[in-house]
Amino acid sequence: MTDELSAQIGPDRTLLLVDDDEPFLKRLARAMEKRGFVTETAESVAEGKQIAHSRPPAYAVVDLRLEDGNGLDVVETLRERRPDCRIVVLTGYGAIATAVAAVKFGAIDYLSKPADADDVTNALLARGDVMPAPPENPMSADRVRWEHIQRVFEMCDRNVSETARRLNMHRRTLQRILAKRSPK
Repeated sequence: MTDELSAQIGPDRTLLLVDDDEPFLKRLARAMEKRGFVTETAESVAEGKQIAHSRPPAYAVVDLRLEDGNGLDVVETLRERRPDCRIVVLTGYGAIATAVAAVKFGAIDYLSKPADADDVTNALLARGDVMPAPPENPMSADRVRWEHIQRVFEMCDRNVSETARRLNMHRRTLQRILAKRSPK
């Protein structure tokens, strides 16, 4: 951790991470600890709200969709308990409507997955009108499309017909896409 980063974080280094993807949550917690944050993790809305009530952190990263509900409930609780908390909402289901809702609930930024620890740190520590720099290696449009199709496919319990219906595409077209390797 650099002295500059330490100064940006400030004296209260507490960070709440709420995500139901356990491997991602553990990786992000380790990465954020290396950057100087004192992390606490939660894998559900209920657990996140409980921590927000008992030990409201200075920073928070909250997944939008959790198994037991909407991460915006955690954002709302954090805003009530600690209005100065800097909150970033993460989601694998990026859409303008959910980004607007997250900001209305009090998030300072909204990042689409996959986001790395540098993206999260930059969003948490961004001040004022300074826009974060664009990512060094953004995903290609083909990769973004493939990721979206994979997420919907998993949401539909790997049911090709249901996924094709939700994506408004022909079932055989979807099968061809799913049979290919992921684009770079």
